[in-house]
Amino acid sequence: MPLSLSRRAFALGLPTAGLLAAGQSLPVRAASSQSAPAITPLAQVRVGRFTVTALSDGYADMPYVYFPGRTPEQVEAAAKAQFTARPGGVRFLFNQYLVEDGSSRILIDAGPAGTLGQTGRLPQALAACGLRLDQIEAVIVTHMHQDHLGGLVAGGRRVFPRAEVYVDRRDIAHWTDPAKQAGAPDYLQPSFRLSADLVRLYPNLQATQGDHQIARGVSLVDLAGHTPGHIGVRIEDGGQSLIMVSDMLFPVVHPTMGTDVNFLMEADRPAAQAMRARFFPRAAEEGVLIAATHMPFPGLGRIVSDQGRLTWNVADWAYQD
Repeated sequence: MPLSLSRRAFALGLPTAGLLAAGQSLPVRAASSQSAPAITPLAQVRVGRFTVTALSDGYADMPYVYFPGRTPEQVEAAAKAQFTARPGGVRFLFNQYLVEDGSSRILIDAGPAGTLGQTGRLPQALAACGLRLDQIEAVIVTHMHQDHLGGLVAGGRRVFPRAEVYVDRRDIAHWTDPAKQAGAPDYLQPSFRLSADLVRLYPNLQATQGDHQIARGVSLVDLAGHTPGHIGVRIEDGGQSLIMVSDMLFPVVHPTMGTDVNFLMEADRPAAQAMRARFFPRAAEEGVLIAATHMPFPGLGRIVSDQGRLTWNVADWAYQD
């Protein structure tokens, strides 16, 4: 499937050494911010009538012990083999995606907003696009982990004052259940607290379930397993499509190490494994363009099969006029 890029496609703020080592030459420009320690990363692609802009709230390193199904030594060895090992573990980006068609602006996820790692840059990224927070009309929360909803309720306030918020009702039920919170480990408590803030601050929350179309060309896709109501978002128009899969795959471990590698915070590990086992081969067969929250910025690529071995192939960023 051809991928059309605008001429102002990139403003990359990540270290360029890894990109240049892969043989890629990328135009770089600074997005305005006097206080920012790095260039604000932005990347735009076209999907039919839609412009999809990849944004980043920042990053955090996940310890090698966070990946049940493989030993920490195996995960670290894989990271070293891919030249992505960090002292603190596997680097997770927190990518968000702004979807525009000239009449509406939909944001997919809102990042952890400073509650994890080096984060809190989403407002700056939106400003670099020339947007105020009150210009976002809808926010889709792919699931109610802190790194996906924190930016909606940062500082205990309604950050996106005009936005209609969409969340799967199964996640709402889970993350607002006092009994489940009481029995949850410490590392999940922030997600419960922020979920309560979300429900309180956005009383008109749109509770969906599974596959659901929210606008022409924008549909929610049931990817339950990582959380009870984990969803993806499919963008399609004019014979082109992109699916944002949120936490269906993670850097280093997916898809190369297998579908049976989990992540510490997954609610139902067998269900998450089964979902990946169904999705990965199908995605490879169809060559679908994928956006993933935690893959290296901008998180866009494809799952490909090389003699039966599945790998992640970063999307071709060549300009196509």
